[in-house]
Amino acid sequence: MTTPGWSSAFRLALPPALVSLAVTLLRLTGERLGWSEAWFSRATSGIVPESAVSWVVGITWLALPFGAYFASRLVDSGHAPTRPILSALLALVVLVALYILPPLAPGLARRLIQVRFPEVLLLIWAIGALAALLAWAIWPALARTLLAYGLLSRLAVVAVMFLAMRGGWGTHYDYVDMPAPFQMPFWPRFLWLAFFPQLVFWVAFTIVAGMLAGTVTAALRRAPAAQPRS
Repeated sequence: MTTPGWSSAFRLALPPALVSLAVTLLRLTGERLGWSEAWFSRATSGIVPESAVSWVVGITWLALPFGAYFASRLVDSGHAPTRPILSALLALVVLVALYILPPLAPGLARRLIQVRFPEVLLLIWAIGALAALLAWAIWPALARTLLAYGLLSRLAVVAVMFLAMRGGWGTHYDYVDMPAPFQMPFWPRFLWLAFFPQLVFWVAFTIVAGMLAGTVTAALRRAPAAQPRS
């Protein structure tokens, strides 16, 4: 069986990426126009949402439905994991680790190697990249599609953050509420807080979260155990 290539992955990922672009522009519009703070909060949060609705108008959670969608399409085309239930459990372990480890990283770095902000972000990004590699081993065909989607959707966020930081728009895209260590000159601030986090950590998060939803979808569809993983 032929493994789906990069062109197939990007074709499959493009429509969901356009949906993510629309959500990003809606979120930006709401923040700029001062719409409901509950739905269009300008506060910058971490991996865990601050409230039940704070991430609804945002693209982070879209990794879950789109991961399920990509998995369904791959199963239909004959590219399913050989052990979907085991794959789903492994993906859950990786996702939980990705939730737990980054918040611990700054304190761990200070204790072990005395790394300060923003250099400690390198450790957090490395954790994300490692989690994505582990997810990739679970189901490479799905991971490739999630990587394509993650890059397309997060590149749009990078562009918005560039403009927001340049223009001082007062949104969560330019970290309006963050303390002094985040207030660096433009280029270091953009690279440390926008470019690399979006294209490394948040793409990795997309792969891991999408892998969980995708492997659960494959398990629920009872993909034939005899089909090879691709």
